[in-house]
Amino acid sequence: MIVLKTRAEIELMREAGRVLAKARRLASEHVRPGVTTNELDSIIHDAIIAEGATPSFLGYQGSGPSPFPKSSCISVNEEVVHGIAGPRKLQDGDIVGIDIGVYKGGFHADSACTFPVGQVADDVTTLLRVTREALHMAIDRARPGVRIGDLAALIQKHAESHGLGVVRDLVGHGIGRSLHEEPSMPNFGRAGTGAKLKEGMTFCIEPMLNAGTWKVKTLADGWTMVTADGRYSAHFEHTIAITRAGAEILTVE
Repeated sequence: MIVLKTRAEIELMREAGRVLAKARRLASEHVRPGVTTNELDSIIHDAIIAEGATPSFLGYQGSGPSPFPKSSCISVNEEVVHGIAGPRKLQDGDIVGIDIGVYKGGFHADSACTFPVGQVADDVTTLLRVTREALHMAIDRARPGVRIGDLAALIQKHAESHGLGVVRDLVGHGIGRSLHEEPSMPNFGRAGTGAKLKEGMTFCIEPMLNAGTWKVKTLADGWTMVTADGRYSAHFEHTIAITRAGAEILTVE
């Protein structure tokens, strides 16, 4: 069931989003060759705890074989989502997706951004740009009366016009008192289909676009999802609220 939020509840989500955005910014300032993914996760964890909040992902059960062991998902290069931080050092030419969830005041916020590490190839720069554009095109289109399929089709068309693969095994989602709520927010589909957006809806739009095939697979850890062909993948996400005037991004400082 889709749960509509009150203004007071959206305000609480806005605060969780502020904490998240601060943690994301602090981590992004340390994205450089030689930094380990564990170091990025520690920065995120400490930033969230310092604000009296809780990392939404730490201990999350989900569909994995065991609870997620880190405070953020750190996904490098061909890793699409759910990468587990460890001793891996970032290298020049890598890209790193940082996906963060924050729980504060009874509500969650969720957001992701993919960053270049040092100098990256031109086609990788295009991958990052188009994925970010797809996210913001969908956010700009989101308002009461628009259908979920309208946003999905917009993302898909923009991605495929640049020769990118749209991941189909993973979608955006509603969010609020639970990290994952209805509705599902796919990044592919037909315009004019799906539920209509209503004032008070809160959800995550999160394009996951691949440089090659849209197909993905899960590694032996049961969490990390990678592109089937080993090519790079980018992931951008914001938590938004639908208002009378349109969409408000909640995951900003």
